[in-house]
Amino acid sequence: SQFSGTWYAMAKKDPEGLFLQDNIIAEFSVDENGQMSATAKGRVRLLNNWDVCADMVGTFTDTEDSAKFKMKYWGVASFLQKGNDDHWIIDTDYDTYAVQYSCRLLNLDGTCADSYSFVFSRDPNGLPPEAQKIVRQRQEELCLSRQYRLIVHNG
Repeated sequence: SQFSGTWYAMAKKDPEGLFLQDNIIAEFSVDENGQMSATAKGRVRLLNNWDVCADMVGTFTDTEDSAKFKMKYWGVASFLQKGNDDHWIIDTDYDTYAVQYSCRLLNLDGTCADSYSFVFSRDPNGLPPEAQKIVRQRQEELCLSRQYRLIVHNG
């Protein structure tokens, strides 16, 4: 799959509760049966002052929409989040940037009550200006502009 490989999270919109803080790197792979999986590493702050390095694992189930997956994920350590979220790749050029969006919880009317989103780059130093422009447009289309926080890669 073109999406396979290493992606560096450059910005994120947090959901409710415990979530990866910074130094977030995701690795996507596809096995010989076409099954996509991912691992992610990042720092998590527990109890306001205890930083741990979190290892997360995820598997994906295809849907009729090629840009949408069900993502089942869990932390290698038992105290980390687990779930089974709707997961969309909103936009990507496969080589430079990707905008990901997940909804954890729906309102009764079908709108999303608790979501998270990542802006990924293939380059740990960030996105080129033309990709930044596209990403900002996608954030606005998701009604999430100005809700993202930049992610530090310092360790």
